[in-house]
Amino acid sequence: MAFSVSLKTNSLIGIVVIFHFFFVRPCFCARKLTSLYQPPPIALTYHNGVLLEGHLPVSIIWYGQFSPAQKSIVADFLLSLNPRGQQEKLSSTEPSASLWWKTVQTYLKKAGKRKIHIVPSNQISDESCSMGKTLKKSQISELAHAVSSKSGGLTLVLTAKDVAVEGFCMSNCGFHGSDSKKRSAFIWVGNSETQCPGQCAWPFHQPIYGPQTPPLIAPNGDVGMDGIVENIASLLAGTVTNPFGNGYFQGSAEAPLEVASACPGIYGKGAYPGYAGDLLVDSSTGASYNALGVNSRKYLLPAVLDPSTSQCSTVV
Repeated sequence: MAFSVSLKTNSLIGIVVIFHFFFVRPCFCARKLTSLYQPPPIALTYHNGVLLEGHLPVSIIWYGQFSPAQKSIVADFLLSLNPRGQQEKLSSTEPSASLWWKTVQTYLKKAGKRKIHIVPSNQISDESCSMGKTLKKSQISELAHAVSSKSGGLTLVLTAKDVAVEGFCMSNCGFHGSDSKKRSAFIWVGNSETQCPGQCAWPFHQPIYGPQTPPLIAPNGDVGMDGIVENIASLLAGTVTNPFGNGYFQGSAEAPLEVASACPGIYGKGAYPGYAGDLLVDSSTGASYNALGVNSRKYLLPAVLDPSTSQCSTVV
């Protein structure tokens, strides 16, 4: 079973039309008016299934060419989710990746499950693209199963910018799936830098559709990899809370609305279609971000649905 992250900009076109009809008038006050909009509360139903919990070994397969610097962006993000490593340098009030992760963990606590602690596991580089540079979804599953043999683990399958994957840029930016027999899960995300950055790396690239707002500067200086982190975060939130299709979601089990997919295109307070929200800006680089991580990293992480308020929650 697989669940995807749909294209951010395409999914918001309908909302843009609604906003334009009800709020926008022939003046220059659209941003102020639309930022006042408050979406109705959304509640995700727990379907009493198994969730990922406790120590979670995370393996990574790098399919195609990735530089050491690119790999470290993702590795540091995963380490940033564990609060212990950040508490020495960050106060509990500072916006951090672990604070974002804490909201996701609320769902586990609500279901009586143990908190997750990310445990980095093996990493494999397939630079020669052993299955070719055009992959079907079924091959993503094969790659994931080949990397991790641990029951209860999670595998990230990350494809390089010149690798095409079925549905990529047309219907999704990534997806998560599972092996119910091993009780393991996997996430696939592609590097959209040269294929569809306006769809899968927004707001770090000009969108193809919708409001044409200027792109923001990526916090790690790599549009494709910062976009990958955005999508990993969204899918990770959905994976741990709905790994086997019977966890937390709303709607159809085949196309569920999950913890992060319920809040598309929202990264800060005051967000609306075409505007990511009020974000923090690095004074030296001009890069936009909303969460701090280990090794002085900065990331832009998506909003997640807070079960205590039934509203989309952001770090800033």
